[in-house]
Amino acid sequence: MIETKNAVIKEAGITNDDHGCLSAWLTLDYGDFGCQGFGGYALYLPKGFTNHRLTGPNYAGHFIWRVMEVAGVSRWDQLKGKTIRVRAEHVKVHAIGHIVKNDWFEPSKDFSDLEEQRA
Repeated sequence: MIETKNAVIKEAGITNDDHGCLSAWLTLDYGDFGCQGFGGYALYLPKGFTNHRLTGPNYAGHFIWRVMEVAGVSRWDQLKGKTIRVRAEHVKVHAIGHIVKNDWFEPSKDFSDLEEQRA
């Protein structure tokens, strides 16, 4: 069951250490209810990956922009400590939202929309 709840961004990182592809993560702190990760999408495949040559939407730029927009920051390093809303179930965070505005970022939907626009 998907719940909507508040979370504080405990950590924000951009890495290439998960299988060698670019990804971004937020660690979300629910207070007494523990922490959960958001992100982990393959945002860019470097040379050497089979699908590197495929041109497609700018997933990395979109993901980074929307996370920052929803959290209300202008720099990635300002994310830590920001409070956001989350739509999540026990095993997955589906979307993050601005704490007071009705502005939600759901990567699976946004990325699907980007693919449709490309077609």
